[in-house]
Amino acid sequence: MELDPSQTALVVVDMQNGFCHPDGSLYAPDSESAVDPCAELVERAREAGASVVFTRDVHPPEQFDDAHYYDEFERWGEHVVEGSWEAELVADLDPADEDLVVVKHTYDAFYQTELDGWLDAHGIKDLVICGTLANVCVLHTASSAGLRDYRPVLVEDAIGFIEADHREYALEHADWLFGEVTDRAALDFA
Repeated sequence: MELDPSQTALVVVDMQNGFCHPDGSLYAPDSESAVDPCAELVERAREAGASVVFTRDVHPPEQFDDAHYYDEFERWGEHVVEGSWEAELVADLDPADEDLVVVKHTYDAFYQTELDGWLDAHGIKDLVICGTLANVCVLHTASSAGLRDYRPVLVEDAIGFIEADHREYALEHADWLFGEVTDRAALDFA
């Protein structure tokens, strides 16, 4: 799969200590396993001149205090709290000055963030998506991209998950409904 780097952004979803480090409150071993593949994609994208976007799931401590129904702390427990070590990107994924870092407060990186405007301003049409978790933030960000007429391409061997069937569901759903699925070997920023 060849992608024009001038119209492509690599979106690295939520590769944070809270999810990818053994001391994180929502640690998943397969999220940690996705760190090196994501780092490889970042290097390849930068070398080709593609844009790189990192997302960080960050929750102010009081975010869900007045929630009527939607309360991630109730669902997952307190995690990636604003200002905490958990909320920081893992050490092997350092944003460069020209990269965009999107701070989001829910599963979808487009929801109430600057992501859509930034991509549009940079002429981006195709989004190569990696990161974690497959069936949560990766899936919701990718589906939101498709609904906004971006081409979401999920990189199956650079996506973290809790259970393998969660990843399979997310990839099959994305491929069937709104995007495409590939692996790192088939991806070419050319």
